[in-house]
Amino acid sequence: MRRRPQSATFTSAFLRAGSEKTTAAATTRSQFHTDLWLCFTVQNWILDFGRPIAMIIMPLEWFPLNKPSVGDYFHMAYNVITPFLLLKLIERSPTALPRSAVYLSIITFVMGASIHLVGDSINHRLILSGYQLHLSVRENPIIKDLKPASLIDSFELLYYYDEHLGHSMWYIPFFLIIFLYFTGCFTQVKDEKMSTSGWLLLGPSAVYYWYLITEGQIFVLYVFTFFAMVATVMRQRRMGFVLDSNGRFLFYNFIITLGLVLVWVAYLWNDKVLRKKYPGIIYVPEPWSFYTLHIKGS
Repeated sequence: MRRRPQSATFTSAFLRAGSEKTTAAATTRSQFHTDLWLCFTVQNWILDFGRPIAMIIMPLEWFPLNKPSVGDYFHMAYNVITPFLLLKLIERSPTALPRSAVYLSIITFVMGASIHLVGDSINHRLILSGYQLHLSVRENPIIKDLKPASLIDSFELLYYYDEHLGHSMWYIPFFLIIFLYFTGCFTQVKDEKMSTSGWLLLGPSAVYYWYLITEGQIFVLYVFTFFAMVATVMRQRRMGFVLDSNGRFLFYNFIITLGLVLVWVAYLWNDKVLRKKYPGIIYVPEPWSFYTLHIKGS
């Protein structure tokens, strides 16, 4: 009798387990992950949104300019806690997700967030020295007269690492993981509804994502992710599946966030100064640029 190869046995067992998990998930009522979504919301508000606010409030003598600021410590905590929460979220996915894609996304996310940590830390010190966020690097009063002129190129490189490369390596894998998780949030239980805790978390979570998209300048990435989610919902609906409670939470989150971004853009549509900094078809001003232009001076 010929013995079946161990690798083939393992592969078939893994595929059978994944298939059984998917089938069971489709016919059973899912549990809303209140603990994870609450942790996401709280840490996002404190460690990300609250980071620049903490740097403004804390006395400068407590955190000298040649030492890490309180915001830097917030960012370090964010870079550790968020990947952990994303991994826990993937663990609770009703369906088996591609592990290689998840691991590579997490690694890239940590690298991008770490690049942003350095750039954002130096950027904060520039703000304390008079740097104005609503102006470009070369137009800023504290930079445009630097000698030698090649120093300006170095600050533009810093801006590129902070606002472009860091954000891309941070946010693209983040939204990829969210989308991968979303693809598994479907069930055949037609009457499944979102829990009360989900509705309570929806507002604070959507407001944070408005901040994330506008300050991170990732509106295009957000729109592509949202369209992919809509396409996934339409495809699954034709197959007889509907969103479970966690999927509804994410989907409603994206819808409300889109509305908030559109209101923000409409409110600042005729701002000539911000228009100059954000030229082009896609005009989404950053909240902190609005702050340094209209609030800080007054």
